Amino acid sequence: MEFDAKIIPRNLDEEWPNRIKLVSVTGIDFAGRKHDVDDILYYVKNWREIYEVDRKKDEPALLNERDFRHKKGGPLGVLHEKRLLNDLMQMARLRLRACDEEGVQIVVETAIGLGVFSGEDIGVDETVQITSAIAIRAVLEQDGPSYKNIRGIIFALPIIDVDKNFISTGDTFSEFIEHFQEPPYNGPIPVMIADQDMHRLTVAIARRGFIVSELNPADSHGVFGEYWQNRGPAVEEKLALTTVGLLVQHHLINKEVLNENNYYII
Repeated sequence: MEFDAKIIPRNLDEEWPNRIKLVSVTGIDFAGRKHDVDDILYYVKNWREIYEVDRKKDEPALLNERDFRHKKGGPLGVLHEKRLLNDLMQMARLRLRACDEEGVQIVVETAIGLGVFSGEDIGVDETVQITSAIAIRAVLEQDGPSYKNIRGIIFALPIIDVDKNFISTGDTFSEFIEHFQEPPYNGPIPVMIADQDMHRLTVAIARRGFIVSELNPADSHGVFGEYWQNRGPAVEEKLALTTVGLLVQHHLINKEVLNENNYYII
């Protein structure tokens, strides 16, 4: 299924779907919700000035069952920027190395965590977007010469923020272009930054005969359906629930993922 809820026709004997690998992506969440507490405590220096504090737990207090309660007139967030950069680099390095070891030739990345979860409400979203671009660029320049299979990277960064008076999620597309151009990117792996949906790109690349990776839609919305063309509010959930990636991710089919002998820590 494509981002606009149109079914992709194919026959069972076609090979191109077997050339798509789904990648689980780790990230950092600054949305200020209950499950984001560890990221807020670790990366935001002045969280005590931004949020009301739960004195019993020594962490941000909840406004409801999900969201942290902001202090009235509180300051903008101040990040541990070096800590953020180092961790984003480690995440990108692990993800790209895994793709290379799996024989992926074209990696399709998307701006996971760089939209509504990048901390716009505390004023850190632009810093998070820029740091993410700097991090993956640095990894490509440092590790690119050692990749055995990766031939190219495509960043699928659809521009959602068309009308800032309606919704503002930031223009990650422009941030990535700027920070790959100045200073000029000098890694050995070609990079394309595209205002396009990751799944449409991935399918087109697979049809051309390349082994290609994309974000596992079981991990996130992946910029499907209502987040772009709004052709039905359950498009991405439908995609996630019908992909084998979800079943494998949740250990319902592949019992080997439960075998600790199959893992080693990098």
